Amino acid sequence: MNGGNIRELRKKKGMSLDRLSELSGISKSYLSYIERGLQTNPSISVLEKLAQSLGVELVYLIKVLNTPEEK
Repeated sequence: MNGGNIRELRKKKGMSLDRLSELSGISKSYLSYIERGLQTNPSISVLEKLAQSLGVELVYLIKVLNTPEEK
């Protein structure tokens, strides 16, 4: 899983980590762990909340997570 892609998607949406945490109901620290690749297996429930908060389909989010990060 590539959490860096979640970070890039969040930034493209102009959203801070604080705002994504507020919208999704997921703690800022847990989101940070996902984005930094320290948490590599978030639950489907967490992914659904992220997808809804970011305004994307769950399938798209899963695809983004499984795509290598561009450097």
